Amino acid sequence: MLPDFELSRSEFLRYDLTLTQEKYDKFSEYARFLVEYNENVNLTALTEPMDILVKHFIDSCYILNLVEIPQNASVIDVGTGAGFPSVPLKIMRPDLNITLLDSLSKRIVFLNQLCDRLDIRCRCVHGRAEDIAKLPEYRENFDFSCARAVANLSVLAEYCLPFVKIGGCFLSLKGPNEDVVLSEYAISTLGGKIDSCNDYTINSEDRRLIVAKKISHTSTKYPRKSAQIKRKSL
Repeated sequence: MLPDFELSRSEFLRYDLTLTQEKYDKFSEYARFLVEYNENVNLTALTEPMDILVKHFIDSCYILNLVEIPQNASVIDVGTGAGFPSVPLKIMRPDLNITLLDSLSKRIVFLNQLCDRLDIRCRCVHGRAEDIAKLPEYRENFDFSCARAVANLSVLAEYCLPFVKIGGCFLSLKGPNEDVVLSEYAISTLGGKIDSCNDYTINSEDRRLIVAKKISHTSTKYPRKSAQIKRKSL
């Protein structure tokens, strides 16, 4: 369900990413299973091989060109959906300790089956971010949190920063028009600080990766309940 190996490898190389045959085989199985499962459970609007390759896989992996992620780092993907960006990151970097968090049980079933098929180890957690972030085994226990979602940065920060330990980072994959300045107060309130804002282009589409560094503990007041966050972001 992907273009052949040589074409896929050349696409990865266009974005300074190295694709081996072994990794290609895993990505190909990922794409095949994603499209198959998508017939019954809505996981993605993209089902064409090249779209999956570039807009899902390469877009997810491009993080590795922008952020230095140490060996064996722990990463929680908040609202991971079909596993983006963290499952592609795990394929590229098997050393990473990945936790996949989603509130929809059908997606967690998919992710567990996906990890079995790809022979990769990820922890799949069913729950809402605002609830899971209150649990001691998850709170401020990760080197990185990440999210590729449509919510504004202030909202995402409240869901994601409570998971990050001091010295770690929250990575937000956004569109080019995200207003970082409007989110600075929220990120500061949650114990973070904008570290970098990285603009890049994937397949002629502009992207922005915002990196927020965790510099102090997040108050136990946060995250608030989802209804409160949606009604009034920080």
